[in-house]
Amino acid sequence: MVAVVLLVTSSGGSGTLAGVLGACITAPHLLGPFVARSLDLAQDGRKVIAAACLLYATALTAGVVTYGHASVVLTALLLATAGACGPLLTGGISSRLPAIVGPRLRTQRRAQGWDVATYGIGGTVGPSLVAALSGWISPTAAALALAAGAATAAGGVLLLPFSAPTHGGDRSAILKPAATLALIARTGRLRRTVYLTMVVALSVAALPITAVHLTKILGTEPATAALLTAAYGLGNLTGSIAVMVRPLTGDPDRLMRRLALCVVAGLLAVTASPAFGVSVAAYALTGILNTFFFASTLAARTECAPSGARGQVFIWVAALKITSGSAGTALAGSLTGVSVRLPLAVGLLAVSAAVAAATVETRFARAAAKHP
Repeated sequence: MVAVVLLVTSSGGSGTLAGVLGACITAPHLLGPFVARSLDLAQDGRKVIAAACLLYATALTAGVVTYGHASVVLTALLLATAGACGPLLTGGISSRLPAIVGPRLRTQRRAQGWDVATYGIGGTVGPSLVAALSGWISPTAAALALAAGAATAAGGVLLLPFSAPTHGGDRSAILKPAATLALIARTGRLRRTVYLTMVVALSVAALPITAVHLTKILGTEPATAALLTAAYGLGNLTGSIAVMVRPLTGDPDRLMRRLALCVVAGLLAVTASPAFGVSVAAYALTGILNTFFFASTLAARTECAPSGARGQVFIWVAALKITSGSAGTALAGSLTGVSVRLPLAVGLLAVSAAVAAATVETRFARAAAKHP
């Protein structure tokens, strides 16, 4: 998305057009659940993901090359095609973890730490690479480099261990997207995974937006906002390493609630920071805690989803998380006009309310199980 926005703005396009074409990359993630069924239906899920990598690379390349030389509508459609492949390149690959590391719970938890790290590294290195190549060569070259990376990833995916399809030859046993969503809604653990993931994603999405405005009230240069976001990214990587070295233990349902409250503590530290140095530390702490929470949600998806719908569950949660994060960014942008710290306060209250709801729900479920 950064590459697309730079491509448009550097060629004299309006900010509105840049936003629309950037949204063409992210908005189609909502289609992820409908794309995901192909992963559960496939005889070899690796080939589905590899094909998605190649289609992503091709569509992104075509979208970038046609910009300025063909109709904007064509460019938007090509970028949207690439965006629709995105869920298979994120949640789809994450759903392969059990096939890679085997059934041992501790090994899976450690692998989830590695998986969280890939998101953190990608989210840090990707925009940095785009910024560097855009400055040295052009935004077009930066976007084409990303497309080449996706094409290369197709070969890497095919090197993953083969996992026999869970449908055992009965493709009718694979749930359709609406049925999968209904399964998530009526399964307490999965339902809590979804709404806790969404609310935390919405809340932490305010951090980059807030960073820019915090520099003003903390008396530092606006450019130092990059230090705050970098501290958050470094916290993500640090938390990932910690989960790799010492995997999370315990029931993922309980872990999610506790770690979501830890994220609340991190947001509260950012909100109450009286000085820039304290804010840097608070951003790093929040990055660490959010990584722990993310790892717990991966554990919940793996251990609570039925094997025949695991791919779809992973991608449903990933799609809703990305959508919620986008909404959080938009909300933060509007609320900072009222008060710089208001988006953070809204976020920590929202997460607290979600944890309270999950706790009450869990207790009612336990009471019902004891007295059917």
